[in-house]
Amino acid sequence: MEDLFENTTQELWAERQNWVEKKLEEAEIGMSYFVSDHATALFMDMQRAYCTGAWISVVVMAVSVIDAHLRETEAMDNNIKTAKLLDTYYEGQDINWLRKLRNSYVHLNLENPSLETNTWFNNQKELEANATKAIQMTINALFQNPGT
Repeated sequence: MEDLFENTTQELWAERQNWVEKKLEEAEIGMSYFVSDHATALFMDMQRAYCTGAWISVVVMAVSVIDAHLRETEAMDNNIKTAKLLDTYYEGQDINWLRKLRNSYVHLNLENPSLETNTWFNNQKELEANATKAIQMTINALFQNPGT
């Protein structure tokens, strides 16, 4: 395991970046896509967070990227609540898992905290797995409607 407070090595960064690029290539099936410019800018930052191993940030960003993309390309509605937006326009599975995970990271629950300092130190593998699933779900959302 890498030292959690050291910079990510160039090799590990490249391995993660190559994985993201491969997933993007697999999702783009040779058609045109309308992808929200706002979502694209957020996704670029999300990729950097993934490559550096900022797993919680990736999950938090995933919902924001998907939300921005679906608002602009599908709903064209700034007033729809995120939960309804995701349920209505996301064409994959587990979107409620992602939204609830993101909410557990962002909103403190005093009776049942989902994040504690020890969680961050002791659960890196689980946090990484969640971030990897989140980035895959985000890529799926960005490329869910070819030819639009």
